[in-house]
Amino acid sequence: MNMDWRMRLEDAGVDVAQALERMMGSEALFSRLMGKFLEDPNYAALCAALERADTAGATAAAHTLKGICGNLSMTALLQLFTRQVEALRGGDLASARAMMAQITPAYEAVAAAIREQSDEVG
Repeated sequence: MNMDWRMRLEDAGVDVAQALERMMGSEALFSRLMGKFLEDPNYAALCAALERADTAGATAAAHTLKGICGNLSMTALLQLFTRQVEALRGGDLASARAMMAQITPAYEAVAAAIREQSDEVG
């Protein structure tokens, strides 16, 4: 694995060693799943659901993102989505919306790090 990419992912809150361990050391699988993260529609669905005050839709999207981030060892995002899901399940839409101020830059940092590798490979 390119050490610059690894460092960029780690700076964005991805525990690369843990992710690779979960994937039995397969860097190819890791890279492929990171690319799929960019294609996942749940972040856009979360933003749209929060915008229209759709608590059920926001909860479903945030919960799915929490699972994806856990599986990919995106620890920073996992913690944020975990807190957001708890707020949504507790009926606190205002807090869930406010958390987007933290979630958006964290999500964008991970996405940018993934795109960086995709651009180098592509």
